[in-house]
Amino acid sequence: MPNYRIIVDLSERQLHLLDGDAVVRSFPVGIGKMLTQTPTGDYVIINKQPNPGGPFGAFWMGLSKPHYGIHGTNNPSSIGHEVSHGCIRMYNQDVLTLSSLVPIGTRVTIRP
Repeated sequence: MPNYRIIVDLSERQLHLLDGDAVVRSFPVGIGKMLTQTPTGDYVIINKQPNPGGPFGAFWMGLSKPHYGIHGTNNPSSIGHEVSHGCIRMYNQDVLTLSSLVPIGTRVTIRP
């Protein structure tokens, strides 16, 4: 069984899925704006919700930091930019792929 964890690299604007210490997938992400930056630190995925509606796109994965999550988007052109209120935005197809791989409880490390 894979031992997945997620590293979000804010400077690269990339989300890396690791199995142990090996990167198995990488995805481009949109991150928080200057005034509403994505918080760095160690968190875990505490809930998952398909089709949350509105700006959250096709899927929501909530982090152990309240009000923050990894989610899809209804604005694909925002990916790769500093656009959100602190959440990590992914293309809908990418967030669906990621959510199918990682269970609740997966560790998420966000680094500058």
